[in-house]
Amino acid sequence: MAHPLSVIAAIGLLSPLLACTPQQSVREPVIGPCEGCEAVFDGMAPIESVPPSARIAPEDEPGTPMVVRGTVRNQRGEPAPGIVVYAYQTDSDGAYPVDPSLRRRPGERHGRLRGWVRTDARGHYEFLTIRPGAYPDSSEPEHIHMHILEPGLGTYYIDDVMFTDDPLLARQTRRQPQRGGPGVVTPRRDDEGRWVVTRDITLGLNVADYPGR
Repeated sequence: MAHPLSVIAAIGLLSPLLACTPQQSVREPVIGPCEGCEAVFDGMAPIESVPPSARIAPEDEPGTPMVVRGTVRNQRGEPAPGIVVYAYQTDSDGAYPVDPSLRRRPGERHGRLRGWVRTDARGHYEFLTIRPGAYPDSSEPEHIHMHILEPGLGTYYIDDVMFTDDPLLARQTRRQPQRGGPGVVTPRRDDEGRWVVTRDITLGLNVADYPGR
């Protein structure tokens, strides 16, 4: 989950998607090794008001539009409603665009392109965004970071969303097993010319110290 220093240095500082106080406390515990998990709560609206579909990138953000959607299930394979999925990513140039309002706050390193959704009664969620760029001068594939917040249980990160058509992916040895289920997805174009990918999630799968089995 660590970013190259050149990318981290570029993270700075635009307006948060949702207001919060800088000292907002973490309500659910962080589960397992989880770099940056405290940022899940930085700027998040009250859980009950988080929608099932939301934007990471605004409509006027440069780049190719992308839709990331999927179904969250428990380890018995049942749809899991009311689960918060948090995601953040680079812009089309591979940088985490700055957000001044996040200075010296947990969300600072995640930048401006970040968002939250809460699964509906069928366990479905959806993000509207752009396809992320790869880090400049790096062999790291294009990716979207994802964290899970299970209300009343805890928060943890799952494997990044990556793309089968990314040439950089072929050079990377994927670790096994993957947290939350496979994160490598196949992009397809819809009638509007957007990339559409499906990232299904299994709660707690392969997550160290997960208490909800």
